[in-house]
Amino acid sequence: MDSVIDARHVSEPGLVVLDITAADEETALAVMDGLQQLWATSGITAIRRDPAQPGVHARVHADIRRTSPGGAAGLPRGGEGQTATTDQ
Repeated sequence: MDSVIDARHVSEPGLVVLDITAADEETALAVMDGLQQLWATSGITAIRRDPAQPGVHARVHADIRRTSPGGAAGLPRGGEGQTATTDQ
């Protein structure tokens, strides 16, 4: 993806931009659908092919602080679920 990521898309903790590369459109669509089941996202976005790159590509904006209805994922609060290891 050559397009520039706007600062507002990552201006706060919990906001992310995800560039997806998959072998085929069906896989990319499945990933985007799974992400929108977990978090507030930009939804199913356009899928592009670049002849110079393998597979198909898409970009999704997500707010992992906000879960979708019925979703259990989200940004850990107050250090919950956050661990650090020396291997990182």
